[in-house]
Amino acid sequence: MPRLVPVDDPLDPRIADFRDVRERDLVGRRGAFVAEGEVVLIVLLRSARHRPVALLVDERRLAALMPLLADLDDTVPVHVVTRPVLDAIVGFPLHRGLLAIGRREAPRPVADLLAETPPDAVVVVALGIANHDNVGGLFRNAAAFGASAVLLDARCCDPFYRKALRVSVGHVLTVPSARFAADEDPVALLAAHGFTVLSLSPRAPERLADVRVAGRVAVVLGTEGPGLPDDVLARTRAIGIPMAPGVDSLNVATTAAVVLHHLTATRAPAAAIGRVAPSR
Repeated sequence: MPRLVPVDDPLDPRIADFRDVRERDLVGRRGAFVAEGEVVLIVLLRSARHRPVALLVDERRLAALMPLLADLDDTVPVHVVTRPVLDAIVGFPLHRGLLAIGRREAPRPVADLLAETPPDAVVVVALGIANHDNVGGLFRNAAAFGASAVLLDARCCDPFYRKALRVSVGHVLTVPSARFAADEDPVALLAAHGFTVLSLSPRAPERLADVRVAGRVAVVLGTEGPGLPDDVLARTRAIGIPMAPGVDSLNVATTAAVVLHHLTATRAPAAAIGRVAPSR
């Protein structure tokens, strides 16, 4: 049975980690994160890599949640509050009525994660993507199409931010991820691990529909507007998605979905993959 802890004071020190959620999102949580809503909580409770620390639940939702909470370790308190107290703690009306504090696994070097990927791995690489919705969408698409990892550079926003987690429907917690160090060269590191590196650009002469890639492949995505740096495009296999006249780009998460669908639909079975072609 879960350990239920009634709380009637928004200033109760036991719920300090839940207080003023939006403001604390901005300054970071030192290895912790906030999971909002039942969908994300289910993923967290099933995770082998991340663990729940505490829950905050609207009392009106408790009965319906009990089957989900039944196997929760009794070291994880479930703080039960009324709706007015909940909103006062969080700092805004929380319609989902449920928050959890989670503890993320220790960060891993990108090289270690790449070394463990299978011979037919597809990984998503994000450079300079600071929008939380887009980062959450990348993880959701990576999960949908079976990508082995999402890799982010130092300029990308934190995928464990509450909104990114929510947009990903919890898949930030299921898809392995790592962040390149500021002095690491993503293209060189991917090539060193046997990846063909594809970059997306509306100016690319090669069409996505014509691309067939065997072995390990990385899909590099940049910010909307500026796109990827010229030196990245010059050292990778640049591809584009033809569009109607007057439209020059897609949302980055939509682009990822289109590319990942194409790659997974056209790949040879892993057993048929031979030597990996080097990146251009």
